[in-house]
Amino acid sequence: MMELNAKVKLALEEIHFIERYENLSNIYNDKKTPLDERLRYFDGEIIIDSLTQLGYKVDFNSEEKFFKIIEEQIGKYTFAANIILDCGMVDLVWIVKENGTLILGMPIGQYSRLMIDPKYRIKKPIFGTYEDLDEIFKIAFEMYEDFKVAFLNG
Repeated sequence: MMELNAKVKLALEEIHFIERYENLSNIYNDKKTPLDERLRYFDGEIIIDSLTQLGYKVDFNSEEKFFKIIEEQIGKYTFAANIILDCGMVDLVWIVKENGTLILGMPIGQYSRLMIDPKYRIKKPIFGTYEDLDEIFKIAFEMYEDFKVAFLNG
């Protein structure tokens, strides 16, 4: 099984990633939004607007069907994120490159397995409305920004 880069792992621990992502998953779960209430079809422009309001430049990859936060260069590091919305669930991929070499690029749900135990799973947040999705984005990208700061200061 893959391992997290030591600097990445330290930054995730510093921002209490596991606890925060579990909390997000527990708020936006299948009890709040049962299968038949999930937002399966969405307007990409609304999603782009939501992410733009959070301060990000966004593209949509129509071939692979994901939203991409445009890369941000900070010193020798490049940060980006991909958002995959599937069946009313949000999957996020945080991407970090050091001098062009990928050091992080997996869905954030896998971090708990690499940090705690391979069997430890945190479910993807689930949404049934654009309002839920906006709130998930707000919380997830606060974590992303905290991660970047902790990573750069680590």
